[in-house]
Amino acid sequence: MPRSSEFASDHEVRLYQGAQELFPALIAAMDAAFSDIQFETYIFDFTGAGAAVAEALARAAQRGVRTHLVVDGVGTGHLPANWAERLTEAGVQWRVYSPLGTLGLLLPHRWRRLHRKLCVVDGRILFCGGINVLDDFHDPNHGALTAPRFDFAVRTTGSLVAQASDTMEQLWWRMQAVRDVRKRRLPEAVQALRAASAQRHALQQAQLEEEEGSTMPVRAALVLRDNVRNRSRIEKAYLRAIGSARHEVIIANAYFMPGRKLRRALVMAARRGVRVRLLLQGRYEYFMQYHAARPVYGLLLDAGVEIHEYEPSFLHAKVAVVDAQGDRPWATVGSSNLDPLSLLLAREANVVVQDAAFATDLRQRLVHAMQHAGRRMDPARYAGRPLRQRVLDRVAFGLMRLALWVTGNRY
Repeated sequence: MPRSSEFASDHEVRLYQGAQELFPALIAAMDAAFSDIQFETYIFDFTGAGAAVAEALARAAQRGVRTHLVVDGVGTGHLPANWAERLTEAGVQWRVYSPLGTLGLLLPHRWRRLHRKLCVVDGRILFCGGINVLDDFHDPNHGALTAPRFDFAVRTTGSLVAQASDTMEQLWWRMQAVRDVRKRRLPEAVQALRAASAQRHALQQAQLEEEEGSTMPVRAALVLRDNVRNRSRIEKAYLRAIGSARHEVIIANAYFMPGRKLRRALVMAARRGVRVRLLLQGRYEYFMQYHAARPVYGLLLDAGVEIHEYEPSFLHAKVAVVDAQGDRPWATVGSSNLDPLSLLLAREANVVVQDAAFATDLRQRLVHAMQHAGRRMDPARYAGRPLRQRVLDRVAFGLMRLALWVTGNRY
């Protein structure tokens, strides 16, 4: 977990399950914005409820709110032409993070994606989690869904909002500076970097002034992952929390392929009597993510870890709860999977909360999902899975290891 010095006790945190809960709150906040909106997402899909979020961004920009939108070049790609034109005309400033270009993902440096989902409104409210701008009942690759996607996000106020705003502002102005340099507009690039520095100072000062009267009780911290200063913070947060668990660990994760350290932490926790339960993807979505995870299950099952596969729809959650009913509750909601793409390559963001009420709420939702929407994996069924599936599992696992070797990472 983040070290105690990184937590502050001035937060108000609210949990949302699915876009059906999140989007109305997000839209209401954007409709009430008076100065600026910073928005980052991996996927921005304009089908169904996603269009309502886009319309809220356009409304804000039309009334003079500074509105910055960044989408990922793989998750979103190019915005649909009609929406790109509409947002631009409304005054929304938008950028595509790391567009693929001609060779696309054949270039390993293109594997470093913007996977975090963050929205800061007026420097005072932060939305963070795993929920993309994507209708709960729609999947871009699989079409209509019969049950909503299983995912979570939080809305928080307090001192961590400034940290989120700061990192988003830095990314925006770095992208702007790179754009200007490529166009040989060097004075504009220098000005963009200076503007970023001034904006950070203003945000920090405003946050300090707001904190003076803050009495909100929840302890929370923002944990970021990038490829410069924060390469392993999210993984270390998980390792510390699992390592200090006394009673229970519950993890819900969409694409689960933990590295050696995380596997060992989960096994050690189970062996010392901690009840460890995993809620994982039960439906086939992508070849690599589905099959590369399976070879890890045997070691965990042998140690007594419970694995439940979510079946009604796609599980997209990236959350965890440790000792919710103990004296040191810990919970996290964010964008980071426990796989090498998230923990070694992508920009990610998680909110970590030390609060019994919040942890208990999240725990109840996860336990309900395991009991009513999950199928517990039987060790004998796992060991006896068909030869074809075992071959595909090993092929995917080997390809993932090869990809890591190409990037120069150990996992």
